[in-house]
Parts: sequence; structure tokens; C-alpha cells
Amino acid sequence: MADSDRPIAGSAKPAPGLPVGAPREGIPYPWELIGLLWMVFFLHQADRQIFNNLARPIMDDLGLTKVQFGLIGSVFTAVYGLLVPLAGYAGDALPRKRVILVSLLVFSAATLLTGFCTGLASMILVRAVATGGGEAFYYPAATSLIGQHHRRTRAMALAIHQTALYAGIVASALAATIGVRYGWRNAFFLFGSLGLAMAVVVLKRLRDTPRPAGAGAAGAGRPPVGEVLRHLARKPSVFLFSAAFAGQVFVNVGYLAWTPTFLHERHGLALDTASFLALFCHHAGAVAGVTIGGRLSDAWVRRRRYVRVEFEIAGLLLGAPFIGWVGGAVGPASCCVALAAFGFFRGVYDSNLFAAPFDVIEPRFRSSAVGLLLSCAFVVGAAAPAALAWLAGRLDLGAAISSMAAVYAIAGLALVAARFTTFPKDRIAESEAGI
Repeated sequence: MADSDRPIAGSAKPAPGLPVGAPREGIPYPWELIGLLWMVFFLHQADRQIFNNLARPIMDDLGLTKVQFGLIGSVFTAVYGLLVPLAGYAGDALPRKRVILVSLLVFSAATLLTGFCTGLASMILVRAVATGGGEAFYYPAATSLIGQHHRRTRAMALAIHQTALYAGIVASALAATIGVRYGWRNAFFLFGSLGLAMAVVVLKRLRDTPRPAGAGAAGAGRPPVGEVLRHLARKPSVFLFSAAFAGQVFVNVGYLAWTPTFLHERHGLALDTASFLALFCHHAGAVAGVTIGGRLSDAWVRRRRYVRVEFEIAGLLLGAPFIGWVGGAVGPASCCVALAAFGFFRGVYDSNLFAAPFDVIEPRFRSSAVGLLLSCAFVVGAAAPAALAWLAGRLDLGAAISSMAAVYAIAGLALVAARFTTFPKDRIAESEAGI
């Protein structure tokens, strides 16, 4: 690939349709890219969470038990986990604009169609299979693009993108209000339609960015699966990052699936209030954590080479006690404080969620690596909704939620092992150069 074809953060390469040498106006494209992907990821996460916010009206209307409802969430997460390695490879092999656009169209259409479901079978087919499958293809291609356009600002750019997850999940609390006032089906109709409208914007504004440096010419940028696996197999840190991420996703999926219902049933809050507080308190803390973590790790990485993984360790180990507090809180105010603190340290972890693994993975393998990391994490996380429902039936929902603190602690210890054993040896030259 010629140097002039490589998109570099802050590059003066003119936008399509402008004559060579014409000055660019407005937002530099690397940051416009963050804005576009932020909106897509916002809808990606909002569409995913509205199902959990509407658990009680959906179960009542369709006659589902908690275990059946948890099964839908588990199948969704399993489908996501099984397809995301293919999504990662697609992000390395196909135009990433096309992958992102198709993902947005599929999960938005499936969200809209969820409003027409009439029972467990149709929910599994439309909600779990179609929506989960569509969502699987977004994240690897998106993070690969961000990593390519943002080198010195990688952690901050990924942290800003990550805030869309928090904002989308909090905004999904609107679904509970719509469900209470106008029926749960209308929430799916609204959010699905918004996604289809956003697809038009993505089609017009997102660019087909060439492959990263080192990927070669067109057609040569598709790393063989065997080469991807060999590269990752030589990086023991990747396996420890994967184990930690699996633990974090298990906790996150379980929290999202059952905390709104927990606040509604344990603390007697109205469904829409319970959904809003469960999501807002946690994710307001997460926005603070991810912003502080992203800025500090980018600022300190030149002086402290291992700072990215150290921020992840701090997020998991310091967040674990607050998960236990959430399930055991004696009142809604205490529970909200615990949710906010849990969220803050979750944000600290998220601030370097992929910035840290990218320190040990060569650029041309990153989309595939993200796919594999997501796959392992979400296959493990798929068990969370059904497992917590089962445990709640034998203990109670609060105890089931509190038990996830142990999972967070074990995940943090996996990263401690990486920091002091494999990470120093696996770190690549790009990281040494600070890009």
C-alpha cells in the first residue's frame, strides 16, 4: 500500500469528491468516524437492553417463566459468541464499511420484528438468533477502524466509543416507560426504526478505509485463519486477557439481565423507575471511570509501559466488592450507590478493554483477535441469565447477583498473572514507539 493511501489520524487527505490539495473543513475524519460509530454502537446496545428492561410485561404477556426468559437471553449471547469470530475475520477480510452497515441493518430489522413475536419459539428465532447474529458483526470491524485511525489517541478514542454502550443502555430505560404506557411491542418498533434510519447516514458518511499498513494490496489483506491463530498462539497474554474478559462479560450480562427486575421485586420500585435506576446509576459511574481511565492511561503509557493492563486490573479487583453490595443492599438508595461504584470501576476496566490487548497484537490481526476474544467472552457470558435465574430459585435474586463478585475477582487475578509473567515479553514494537 502506498504511503499516500494509508489513513493516518490527523491526515490532510481530502474527502472523496474534493480536488487534491483542497483544504478539509469541519471535524477531522478520525473524529467524525468516532461520532458515526458512537451512534451505531448506541443503537446496538439500546436494542440489546430493551428486552431486559421489559422482562415483566413480556413474561406476563407471553406466559414465560423466569427460566424461559433467561433462556432467550442465553441463546442470544451464545449466538453472538459463536458468530463473532467469523465477524472478526470478516472485519479483516471485507470492506469494514460494508460489514458495519450490514450489521446495523440486520440487528435493527430484527429488533423491529421482535415486536411481532408471540411466544418462546418466535422470540428465540427473531430476538436471540437474528438480533444476536446481526449485532455480532459490528464490534470487531469498528474497533479495527478506530485502532487504525487513532494511534497516539487510541485509548481515548476507544473510551469515547465505549461511552456509547453506557448511553445506549441508559437510554433503553425509555423502553420501560413506553412498555408501561403504550405496550412493550411499541418499544421494539421505535428502536428498530431508529436503527434503519441511522443506516442511511452510515451509507453516506462512513468511508471504505484501506487496510492497515502491512496488510498488503487489495486481496492480500485477508490474513489466513491459520496465520491468525499462529500469531495469537504465540501470545500467552491473549489467553489471560480472554479469561479476564470472559469473567467481566459474565458479570455484565447477568447484571443487565436481572438487576432491573431485582430493583422492581426486592425494593418495590415501579418497573420504569427500576429500569432507569439500575442502568443510569451504574453507567453514570462507568462514564466517569472510562473517561478518567482513557485519559490517564494515554498520558502515562510513555512513562509506564504496563499502565493499560494495570488499569484493567484495578477496575476488576476494586469493582468486585461493590457487586456484592448491590445484591445485599438494604434499600434502593444504598443499592444505587453500590451500582455507581461498581460502574465506575467497570469503566476503568473498559477504558483499556482492547487498548491493552492491542499492545500485544499486530495491527493486521486485530479485528480477528477482537472477534475471538468476544467469542470466548460471550460464550461464557451466555450462561449468566439462565444461571442466575436458576440460582435465584434456590436462594434469592439478591444472593445470585452478589455471587458474581467472585467472578470479577478471579478475572482480575488472571490479569495480575499476565502483568507479571507474559505481558512484558508479548508487547509489540508498535507499543514501544507509543503509537
